[in-house]
This record gives sequence, C-alpha cells and structure tokens, in this order.
Amino acid sequence: MRFIVQKFGGTSLVTQELREQVAGRAIAAKEDGYTPVLVVSAIGRRGDPFATDTLLDFARQANRDLTGRELDLLMACGEIISGVIMAGTLQKMGHPAIFLTGAQAGILTDSNYNDARILKVKPENILRHAREGKIVVVAGFQGVTEDGEITTLGRGGSDTTAAALGVALSAEFVDIYTDVEGIMSVDPRIVSDARPMEVVTYDEICQLAHEGAKVVHPRAVEIVMQKNIPLRVRSTFSDSPGTLVTSTGEVYRGTIDITRDRTITGITHIPDLVQFKIGVDAGAEGLKQKRRLFKALALAGISLDFINVYPEQIVFTVRQDTSDKALQVLETTGFNPEVTPGCAKVAAVGAGMTGVPGVMAGIVEALTREDIQILQSNDSHTTIWVLVKREDMEKAVRALYRRFIGK
Repeated sequence: MRFIVQKFGGTSLVTQELREQVAGRAIAAKEDGYTPVLVVSAIGRRGDPFATDTLLDFARQANRDLTGRELDLLMACGEIISGVIMAGTLQKMGHPAIFLTGAQAGILTDSNYNDARILKVKPENILRHAREGKIVVVAGFQGVTEDGEITTLGRGGSDTTAAALGVALSAEFVDIYTDVEGIMSVDPRIVSDARPMEVVTYDEICQLAHEGAKVVHPRAVEIVMQKNIPLRVRSTFSDSPGTLVTSTGEVYRGTIDITRDRTITGITHIPDLVQFKIGVDAGAEGLKQKRRLFKALALAGISLDFINVYPEQIVFTVRQDTSDKALQVLETTGFNPEVTPGCAKVAAVGAGMTGVPGVMAGIVEALTREDIQILQSNDSHTTIWVLVKREDMEKAVRALYRRFIGK
C-alpha cells in the first residue's frame, strides 16, 4: 500500500460543505492509487461550539484549576467529535471509512499531561482497516500512556500526529492542509507581497517555526526527518501545490530540483520580549555568580533566549509574561539587572547562508538605513537573530525582506 497522510486543521472542517471538500481530497488520493489516512483537528476556533478553546472555557466556568489529567480528557473530545463527523461524511459520499482515537490508532506517549511526547506508534489497527479498503480517520493531538491514560500533545499536536503516522506507515507524503497557500517567506500581515515558498529544507522550516513563524510544528518536522519523508504544506481551498519540505539538495521523483541559490529563505519575528543585562565580577567569583544566576532561573522554571555570556556581563531575553518573575528571582538572588522592556526578535533564516560572507553586513546595512537600533545579535549556521525595539519590529521585518527576498 502507498500511504499518504493528510492532516486537516480546524478551519477546514467548520461547515458540511468544507468537510465534503476535505473528503474529496481523500477520495482523490484514493483514486490516484494512494491509501489515505486522515488526521483531523477539533472543528473551528474559540467560539465555535466544539473547538478546544471553547471546551476549555466551558470547563473553567466550573473550576479554573482542573488537573492536567482532567484537562486532557476534555481536550481530547474536540478531535473525537470532528473525527466521527469526518468518517460519517466519507461514508455518506459512498466510501467505507472508520474513525480511530489516538489510542485506537496505536499512538503511545509519555505521561506529561497537556504536552505529551509520542514514544512509539503501533499502527496494526490502521493497517488492518486499510487492508479492508477503508479510509482511516485518526484523531490528531492525542495519544495514550502505557497504562491507559489519555494525553494530549500540546499546541500543534495534530501536525505531530500526522508526522508520526507518516513515519510509522512509511508514507510517501505527509500533507498538512491549512487555510493558506503554503509556507510564506514572511508574515503577510507585515509584508503585503509575501509569497509562498516552493521548497524549503527540514532545517529551515524547523528554524522558522522555532522563531515565531506559524507554519508547521517543528516537532512534526523533526519526526518526518527520521525517514526523510517529504512533507507538504497545502491549502484546503485551492489546488496550489503548496510548499514542499524535504532534504537539502534533494530531487524528489525528478520533478523538483532544489537548487540552493538563495541566501535567506524567510524572515520571521517574535514580539513582546524583555532584555536583561546583569553585571558580574571577573575571574573565579564571576564564574560562581554566573552559575548561581542560571541555576536560580532554571529552578524557577524561567526559559531564557538570546543568551550572551561575557567575562563581566550576562545578557538574555525572556517573554514579557515571565519578566516580573525573572526580575524577582534575580533580585532575591542578589543581582541588580538592567531591564529593557518592549523588545522583539527578528530572524533571517536560510540554509544558504552557511559559509557565505557578508550576510550580517547586509542585515546591519538594511537596518541602519531605517534607523533601527540593534540591541543584541546572535547567529548559527542557518539563522541570524537581532533584537530590536518592539516599535521597530515590523519596519525591521520589511527592511530585511526587501534586502534578501523581495528584490
């Protein structure tokens, strides 16, 4: 069997007309010789009756402090509802179909409620129904522990479900259907002429996602990389080929030649950050201070980003919603940080920048022309980050887009 895994987000399932369109995607794949497995998210968004956030709002009217276990039992309901409706739609259109929960589909996870990790997939149940000619519909976003407890996979978990099933079934493609034409090179709300990219690498899309681009969950990409399974991000509402996510330099079935002639693939951003600068002593005493500082923040559960460590200074950022807690921890530990609120991180991502001189010079030139101050910078083989004032974020995104992509 030639499996293809098709994942559909909640906005693709809101009306019966849309659900029939989704069913048509699966039927077309079947007619092309594939064995489709559908992965569905909960229907709609907050305010729609069966959306996950709507269910959470309803439950919190009774108790805002539900345990993680009870929350997972509740949140699993949204995908069960959409899966049953989707299987019923396929059946009504004349195609045998069956719905499976995450547990029934063999998705085993750890016991980290609300943000579980998939440990293994046992696809025997899916294979049995597929051999009987049924289109299998699987609930995204959920799994089960070894001792039978229902878990959910965190935000973007349906992408992760689709990727894990793709690997377990050795699928030819994992298709992530959404309400956009593909992965955009920049946020279209900031740059009006943003366009979808034809091809990106696994590394690039992971970096774009980690740096704030709302495309596909990076955990899903990391999973399909295990078997080098091509992942496509496509629109439910058009026949656009979307964006292919695959390996660097790969030519897939002789139809797409990935030539690395671009330095920067995409520009992305994360707003609402706060920068901390802390002076420390030189020498051995400074080393003790650094160890004490990072240990205190770690024990408080505060995630740091954009970390620069110098002999007599430490600089990092935290999210705005954790900045008060971070300040309290630092002051309690004996530090007096310099705090700069209202910051944003802007990132230029591209596998093609590796070994190419002058990329940072281009970034500095583009931002300087717009009188944008760089508060901090960092880089890796595929990404250069700059920290700017929040008020300059959109201007910085547009400047870098014009410099590297939208020429």
